[in-house]
Amino acid sequence: MPCRVALHSLIVASFCLLGSAAAEDWPAWRGPRGDGTSTETNVPTVWTATDHIAWKVPLPGVGHSSPIVLGDKLFVTTCLVEAGSGTQPTSRLLLCLDRKDGKILWQQTVCSSPLEKKHTLNSFASGTPTTDGHTIFVTFLESDSDDEKKNRGQMVVAAYDLAGKQLWTVRPGRFSSTHGYCSSPVLFEDLVIVNGDHDGDAYLVGLKKSDGSTVWKTPRENKTRSYCTPIIRTFGGPPQLILSGSKSVCSYDPRTGKRIWNIDGPTEQFVASMVDNGKLLFMTAGFPERHILAIKPDGHGNVTDSAVVWRSKENCAYVPSPIVCGDYFLVVADNGIASCFRCADGERMWKERIGPNHSASLITAGGLVYFTSDRGTTTVVRPGPSFDVVSINALEEDVYSSPAVSDGKLYFRADKHLYCIGK
Repeated sequence: MPCRVALHSLIVASFCLLGSAAAEDWPAWRGPRGDGTSTETNVPTVWTATDHIAWKVPLPGVGHSSPIVLGDKLFVTTCLVEAGSGTQPTSRLLLCLDRKDGKILWQQTVCSSPLEKKHTLNSFASGTPTTDGHTIFVTFLESDSDDEKKNRGQMVVAAYDLAGKQLWTVRPGRFSSTHGYCSSPVLFEDLVIVNGDHDGDAYLVGLKKSDGSTVWKTPRENKTRSYCTPIIRTFGGPPQLILSGSKSVCSYDPRTGKRIWNIDGPTEQFVASMVDNGKLLFMTAGFPERHILAIKPDGHGNVTDSAVVWRSKENCAYVPSPIVCGDYFLVVADNGIASCFRCADGERMWKERIGPNHSASLITAGGLVYFTSDRGTTTVVRPGPSFDVVSINALEEDVYSSPAVSDGKLYFRADKHLYCIGK
């Protein structure tokens, strides 16, 4: 794992321009590098609700988590909301599907609890699972049955083998948020790392992959709900676990949970994950203020006054995570206004409205960037100095989750169905 992380800077700087036809798995939230990038060059760019659909299958329950791909299997989470209401327990499931045809091979109930209070754009199964190739790791909120406000409970983290056998389940901490729960596990060496930013005694936690025992647990002193999945990078030095959230942007040692550097603010709440180009980090947030920052990643201590290279306060994204492709940083605001910046200095190349509301995070493959709206329309754009639309593709079904890419296929988890797009 450390070697793969160390090579990330070289990969990110080159693949958008050079590409690779080799297939790769999509083993986690935002793919193998956690940033929405695919090295494949044969990814579809044109489809409709009926054309170029390899298969389309209904999914039980509801959720906004993304599918992950491992070999000939897909994994996704869901919640059987129709089975419960009020204080009645409701099942949160991990599903395994056949990648060839979408057939459900098995499903397991990870936990069962009353439905928690949440934001209208959130779901009861928003955390994307992750895998190391042998084990699937997943997390949910197990809400308290006696909680009148319906916004408190336990974080549940569980591990399953590829046949669906539960290996362990742990509850590493409390969680409270009026907006609900959304956390996607991140793997590093022998650890499963989960973000527990919430309106209480917030924390990051590193669990042992083999049995779920807590290796480290680091307090997040600002105690404010945020939903960012960390990324792990080296930038030519020791590995860093980096995330925005809870009134800060921070870097931690992923082996120990010890903080390396931090930036105060620039706002209170964050949802979008960070990205980088091998030299600079990029973040977009948030609430109540909106910011885009380019950040130097080599600091120590409080670097609020020294690490920010450039900043924009226009058309920033709160929910959709951005993307880096070659020399460009691209982002879409929640209201559908897309922007392309030059990574080095923050000069805005263009700004265009590409549709209504957007929640899905951006992906890139073959030098193109894919923007998917809440109405299920994906606009494919070629990054550059001018706005260059390659195609506009409508599934005609709402999409709030982020797409996955593997073996020349696109996988969209829509409101009712899971789609496989490609030959």
